[in-house]
Amino acid sequence: MVDRRSETAGETATTPPGPAPTPPPINAGRVAAYLRAHPDFLVRHPDLVAVLTPPAPDRGDGVVDMQQFMLKRLQDEMQRIKEEQRDLLKATRANIQSQARIHDAALALLGARTFEHLVQTFTTDLSLLLDVDVVTLCVETFDGRLPRVDVQGLAGLPVGSVGDLIGVDRDVLLRDDVVGDPLLFGAGAGLVRSDALIRLALSGSAPPCLLAMGSRDPQRFHPGQGTELLGFLGKVGSLSIRSWLDLPPA
Repeated sequence: MVDRRSETAGETATTPPGPAPTPPPINAGRVAAYLRAHPDFLVRHPDLVAVLTPPAPDRGDGVVDMQQFMLKRLQDEMQRIKEEQRDLLKATRANIQSQARIHDAALALLGARTFEHLVQTFTTDLSLLLDVDVVTLCVETFDGRLPRVDVQGLAGLPVGSVGDLIGVDRDVLLRDDVVGDPLLFGAGAGLVRSDALIRLALSGSAPPCLLAMGSRDPQRFHPGQGTELLGFLGKVGSLSIRSWLDLPPA
């Protein structure tokens, strides 16, 4: 006897779908047919004009094809604009990153719990927060030495050095492609290939000071950079030192 229920079940069972059909390969004919069916394609995708090469019509000997010339100029202009946009985006991202680092460094200086902690923040923590290789806090003294001070990252400078290095009409100096100055960076001078020197305006009764930051990247600091953020950091650093030493404003 044949089990009709088995036959019925077999007839109603769902057949698993087969593999999706492979679309036909793209060729010149299919592309041409699509463009004929969509004549506004380049209007909706104008960026393709920069990469497409139109045919050069035969206008006879001695005839200049201005259309080709104008199209080439348009393509070059579009390429230039794209490159400028990429450069602008890159610069914007770098500026945002620098701003965040400077803000973190300023908060670290303001958050120091003791004066010794503040000095350690200047000479150790800032190098990590600002992604530089060497940071020193330099103070002018009569003989260029700091007596009885054995703290890594502190350096003594001869009287007049801060003004000679930075000048009198600015508070930040950026230098690229330099050889590290042992007077500023001590044993770490061999790493330095670009540096930033920031004047610290403490008080009329305090010796001139500067914050020196050095990087092994020859272009990490360069004269073309803006100095507003580093100037802000210098003001925060000056305020922090004055607060701990109870110095009057500069």
